[in-house]
Amino acid sequence: MASNTLFFAWNRPIPGRERLSQAHFTDMNGYLTGLRNEGAIDGYETVLLDVHGGDLNGFFLIRGEPGKLDALQGSEAWQHHMTRATLHLLGAGAVRGVSGAAIGERMARWASLLPD
Repeated sequence: MASNTLFFAWNRPIPGRERLSQAHFTDMNGYLTGLRNEGAIDGYETVLLDVHGGDLNGFFLIRGEPGKLDALQGSEAWQHHMTRATLHLLGAGAVRGVSGAAIGERMARWASLLPD
């Protein structure tokens, strides 16, 4: 099964650019809410992690049909947000993944390839 999630994560703001990060965080939530309302994505979760000493401190987990996520990642608006993020965030990146029923399918494929 094709990826049905898009994980956009970050470490922290670049020192001195915290206000840019705050503004973009607000804009990104508005953008994703608009996509959800339009039906371009199924939904999303915003997660801020507790302080833990690691390099992953927050993320947006975006859920949607594979084709819609393909279209999202290829859109000018998404590219704008990703480029903007590189100007104020350390460790920003996006990667596709699976959730829900797709987990079982992916694990079944993996298990079928294990040696006896």
